[in-house]
Amino acid sequence: MIKTEGLRHVALRVADLPRAKRFYMEVFGMRVVWQPDQDNAYLSSGSDNLALHHEAAAQPGAAAGGALDHIGFFVRELRQLEESFDWVRQRGIEIVKPLRQHRDGTWSFYIKDPDGVVIQLIHDPSATAA
Repeated sequence: MIKTEGLRHVALRVADLPRAKRFYMEVFGMRVVWQPDQDNAYLSSGSDNLALHHEAAAQPGAAAGGALDHIGFFVRELRQLEESFDWVRQRGIEIVKPLRQHRDGTWSFYIKDPDGVVIQLIHDPSATAA
């Protein structure tokens, strides 16, 4: 077994880099930590890092059919998750699966970014109980 601190980095191919940057900055509060050129940007939330790579052949929605099923962002409190769901609805962001409780006790909902990448926002009560 390889011991890690968890998944802290995801790289996505995007059709429109400025649009993708704007989405992750506005929706998740990420900030650009490095942009070496106009085809690549590296964003961070402070604990998670997201690489965005422009690919001319990338088409919105194409990511949904690839090997990537979804990426996830954990939300500390259920109340915050509920407020986030309302915020997403008010802004017309595409909701893939609405807010619900899962059999394991977690709560989540799923949205899509502008390139069709599915994003899960999840609250795990057992992770915050400690």
